[in-house]
Amino acid sequence: MSQNPRQLAFLTLRLIYRTGFADVELDKALRQHELSEADRRLFTELVYGTVRRQRTLDGILDQLGKKKAQQQPADLRIILHLGLYQLRYLSHIPPSAAVDTTVELAKQNKFAGLAGLVNGMLRQYGRLVAAGTDPLPESNDPITHIGIEQSFPDWIVQVWAEQIGLEETQQLCEWLNRSPSIDLRINPLRTSIEAVEAAFEAIGVAVQRLPLLPQGLRLVNPVGPIQRLPGYGEGWWMVQDSSAQLVGHLLNPQPGEVIVDACAAPGGKTLHLAELMQDRGKVWACDRSANRLKKLEENATRLQLQSIQTWAGDSREFSQLEGQADRVLLDAPCSGLGTLHRHADARWRQKPETVAELATLQLELLTHATRWVKPGGSLVYATCTLHPSENERVIEAFLSQNSRWQIEPPDLELGLIPLTCSQGWVKVWPHRFQMDGFFMVRLRNVTKISDPEAE
Repeated sequence: MSQNPRQLAFLTLRLIYRTGFADVELDKALRQHELSEADRRLFTELVYGTVRRQRTLDGILDQLGKKKAQQQPADLRIILHLGLYQLRYLSHIPPSAAVDTTVELAKQNKFAGLAGLVNGMLRQYGRLVAAGTDPLPESNDPITHIGIEQSFPDWIVQVWAEQIGLEETQQLCEWLNRSPSIDLRINPLRTSIEAVEAAFEAIGVAVQRLPLLPQGLRLVNPVGPIQRLPGYGEGWWMVQDSSAQLVGHLLNPQPGEVIVDACAAPGGKTLHLAELMQDRGKVWACDRSANRLKKLEENATRLQLQSIQTWAGDSREFSQLEGQADRVLLDAPCSGLGTLHRHADARWRQKPETVAELATLQLELLTHATRWVKPGGSLVYATCTLHPSENERVIEAFLSQNSRWQIEPPDLELGLIPLTCSQGWVKVWPHRFQMDGFFMVRLRNVTKISDPEAE
């Protein structure tokens, strides 16, 4: 069924503003409606961009209207958001077209009587901008100023500012408001990075290599459905952000070892571990969601990897694994504050209370996962968040309670030194390194095999 991209964006945003899960609703809409490639891109940009910029758009509406944005009828607020988003952020759409299509959208969705209001507010915005005035509410608080301008909750801005200062926080917010890039991890067991580069070049798809990652490529421009690119069906590559690829290199699994991935689904890191150990040994992929493990199994088949064994259930109950692993990866559930450019709605769903709950869970998962590691073995704790309560504080709390574990900084040959803090952990700030925000640390079990507690 074909659909106007703006009307479809309106209908999709109605669902997202109620449920909060942008990815789910956008994917559902794209499956149900036929759109040209241009309309597909516009629809995606309108949905993700409008969700991402909610606070900024509400701030402008507060300045333009007699009623505050949150006091407007919910559907009218969405329509005004769509119009303002196009005027403020989409330079390729003429302002007159943005206004006219938004007015028409209001008429199509039972707001014909308020079409004049929509037209007037959008044109007022245009006049103010043309006169050199940005109709954003002012704030003397620098945290609130960044929050309104960049559309983030104040508490998130505060967390980052306490770590890197206001200037860099501004840069970080700007980076996280960009559309995300797509990175690939080449499967060295099936091809080479040079072969994939050549195959992509042959069809006019531009890629660039990624620093620190010998098998990493970044797509330079949008390419449409990723499955149509050369080598997908043959298992030549997998989509995985560059910072997530760093995790596998830090764990550094070796052929013949037993590896446990404690929170494995959807499986990108699990598959990378199998590749790094040349598909020799055993990788136990554990996750509570059997359905999400199916995606891992499908990709393992596509990449032709044989060493992976999935295990559905709560990893804290897997007593059979105690003392069995040479290395363990705990990619812990987290608030995802390092990947907010990929998950437009997450900045609005996360709260300080959820972070506190996650930190408690993370420490519990880490404590359980270390039981699987053999004496002398290692564990990598990783998250895609930039909140110290989920990262540094978790590790500090664990080490204060477990004297037989120590931080082991990355090996020099891994190339991670530029990302490594003095404490020995790796922290990726997106605006500095042009990749998702990540925290990772390698811990070593320094228990001697002869130690009674190791038995």
